[in-house]
Amino acid sequence: MIIVSTTGYFISVLGPYLARNNDATILNHIMRSNIEDIRSWVNENDIFVVDRGFRDSLDYLQEMGICAKMPTFLRKGEKQMSTENANTSRLVSKIRWVVESANARIKQWRYLGHILPSSQIPYIGDFVRIACAICNRYLKPLVCGDTEEDQALGAKMVNLSKQVNSLQHHVEENKLDRRTVCWREVDDLTDFPCLDEEQLRLLTCGTYQLRLSPSYAQEHVEGDCSIQVHREDPGLLRIKLQSRHVSSRTYLLWIQYDIGEIKAWYCKCRAGARVVGMCSHVAAILWYLGYARHHREERMGVRDWGEFVDDATLIDDSDSSSNSDESGPEE
Repeated sequence: MIIVSTTGYFISVLGPYLARNNDATILNHIMRSNIEDIRSWVNENDIFVVDRGFRDSLDYLQEMGICAKMPTFLRKGEKQMSTENANTSRLVSKIRWVVESANARIKQWRYLGHILPSSQIPYIGDFVRIACAICNRYLKPLVCGDTEEDQALGAKMVNLSKQVNSLQHHVEENKLDRRTVCWREVDDLTDFPCLDEEQLRLLTCGTYQLRLSPSYAQEHVEGDCSIQVHREDPGLLRIKLQSRHVSSRTYLLWIQYDIGEIKAWYCKCRAGARVVGMCSHVAAILWYLGYARHHREERMGVRDWGEFVDDATLIDDSDSSSNSDESGPEE
């Protein structure tokens, strides 16, 4: 069990634990047993940022006066989070990514990046602690941004999390996900706002979705994406986008814009109702329409490196056949 700060600094390494112990069981054991005197350096109203595996620890942490923040679960029968839950989950994931990045640093050590034989069990805990101590001493913090900018972004995201998705209500009330006659295909959008990288970062509240955008946008370039504009409202787009994970799944999303401004967005994917940033599908379309198509020199999607590799099975027999014909038949 790894405990890290919001900068990626390794605070404690606990264990190893049996594989049948889930995250919540381990955390409850750590707190109840006061391992490493942990309760003395955890103050009341401290915040634990955890993933969904710690769900069964939330009540116990609350009893201790510790506030725990965790991404929201989809309720039974739901296909999409509410705007409120999607916004809350985004606030958590905005901070919690550092945990996964810290764990990735551990796995960069060749010894710790593979399955180990059981004979190493007595030593594995010490080895992980040594690796984490070296990371703390010699590697840069995972988060080292500008404090004022970070606080401004945090305040913006908290404010957005209290808002509703007006475009979602508009789509549902007017059944724009079912009606087809009110849409027309469009090949080029000359009036779509031209966005720079800073504007995109402000819209997405980060860079994670933007890093995924080239691979998603490649679907549009290859013709697997349908872009339609509303016949009566030229500032409203409907896009059908291919899923990056499931070949048989497509997502419907809507983007509302005005001259030089992106006003609203909504996607029918699991987290597509949020207004704190946006899902990767919406981000990809904004990236392509507002930025990439105006910078044609940038490569989109996964590059085919095969152009730099020779294929020994491809042989041009034209010369050899002509030489054979000139030499005449064999005797």
